[in-house]
Amino acid sequence: MTREITIPTTHPRYTSLMTREKIVEGYKSGLVALEGLIAHGRGECFDYLIGEQSIESAKLATEAAAAQLLISNFPVISVNGNVAALCSELLSSLYRSVKKSMLEINLFYYTKERESKISNELAKYGVSNILGTNPKNLVKIPELESNRRSVDCNGIFRADTVFVPLEDGDRTLALKKMDKNVITVDLNPLSRTSLAADITIVDNIIRVIPLLIDRIQYHEKNSNESDLMRIVKTHDNKKGLKDALFTMNKDRVDRIT
Repeated sequence: MTREITIPTTHPRYTSLMTREKIVEGYKSGLVALEGLIAHGRGECFDYLIGEQSIESAKLATEAAAAQLLISNFPVISVNGNVAALCSELLSSLYRSVKKSMLEINLFYYTKERESKISNELAKYGVSNILGTNPKNLVKIPELESNRRSVDCNGIFRADTVFVPLEDGDRTLALKKMDKNVITVDLNPLSRTSLAADITIVDNIIRVIPLLIDRIQYHEKNSNESDLMRIVKTHDNKKGLKDALFTMNKDRVDRIT
């Protein structure tokens, strides 16, 4: 039986609730693993604490992420089921915005069926060359035991920068040991991923990607390599995480008092 969902656009959490429905539909269609529903709910809690809006520290981190992607020689965008369910169209736009970039599917709860469904979802929006799907090209990340240790030798394995939204901490740490520049989107500023990444955007991915594309397009027209290098070098990830935590606490306390 198909359930009928009616969420009025006037609901104060309309966008959040509709995003939740996209994840549920992603699970039903085979893009999202059952565990992905739990992960989304955890992130939704942190999003609530920042007022379900892009806070200043997230905007600064997004600016740094745009600069890092533009100065990279071979940036790779990692895609999992939740990301595909929430923003495949936006990811395809990001992929086209960053020259020399590639998209690679990488799953913690791997099945060939899920991989194929995600690949087909991305293909709907014009992405034809998707890495991580050919077993002959897969190699292992050292010191990593989960399914995410398998990466494409032509993608994440040789990338200088890896954009890993909604990532698990083990792989982020492993990628850092391989001297990769790691950009992540994580609503939990205390996660291992947030703490280990070079640039952590504490925000909801559905807000991050449009802003990231906007900043990339801006800098392509208005910034030179020196400008971009300065933005990256002056970015303080620990300060950004502390600012996000401060915002989460202060704003909630202010509402009570």
